[in-house]
Amino acid sequence: MTSRLLAPLNWVGGRVLRGVSSLGRWGHLLTDTIRALRHVDVWLRLVLAQMARIGVDSVPIALFIATFTGIVLALQASYTFTGAVPLYFVGVLVGKTMILELGPVLTGLALAGRVGANIAAELGTMRVTEQIDALETLAYPPVAYLIVPRVLAGVVMFPVVTILAVALGIAAGWVTALQLLDMSTPEFVRGLMLFFLPFDVWFAVIKAASFGLVVCMVGCFYGFHTTGGAEGVGLSTTRAVVVSSMLILVLDAFWAVTLL
Repeated sequence: MTSRLLAPLNWVGGRVLRGVSSLGRWGHLLTDTIRALRHVDVWLRLVLAQMARIGVDSVPIALFIATFTGIVLALQASYTFTGAVPLYFVGVLVGKTMILELGPVLTGLALAGRVGANIAAELGTMRVTEQIDALETLAYPPVAYLIVPRVLAGVVMFPVVTILAVALGIAAGWVTALQLLDMSTPEFVRGLMLFFLPFDVWFAVIKAASFGLVVCMVGCFYGFHTTGGAEGVGLSTTRAVVVSSMLILVLDAFWAVTLL
């Protein structure tokens, strides 16, 4: 009877201990990453390759998502505004929504699945095959070699990919307005510029950079601490995608409260 009563407490206690242990490892890895920035000779030559893998290779999927998002926004706005609001407000909704919300968030979530999973699987495989241990044995800084280039590339390239996605999403909304909603270009541009603020672009860039930092750090964390062979690599990859996607939504709410 006593063991049955203590079982829930043991479960909760185990969860709490694992959570505290994970936070400790998070802090340790973050500290090591900041310290590893001094090894410029190690990570500098690797950053461009990671920027190509993380940013350039992610452009097609980001543009694909943005295109159809812009089309749907224009159609939904016209349906909502019919008979109640001037049709040029379609440009307002498409522009504001793509810049402030859907552009950065949908791009971040798409790249969390592609980039975060790739990083976690790659580093996880290196961990279980003892390649990272070999770097440590040779006194070669594994954090500077494996983590810093990926994190810096993510912080730089996520905003670039996001801006391209936002631009194409707005262009898709504009084409939809011209072809399907009988709007003219001046009407759409009037709505697009009606409530536009230069800070809107900076807001999207700040959000995208923070998403890049989170996605790459989460992927590196789970990949770097992978255990259990092939099964562990799969588990780390899944956790990296899930956790980074959740943190993107949390950061989205945080920046909306803080900056808007």
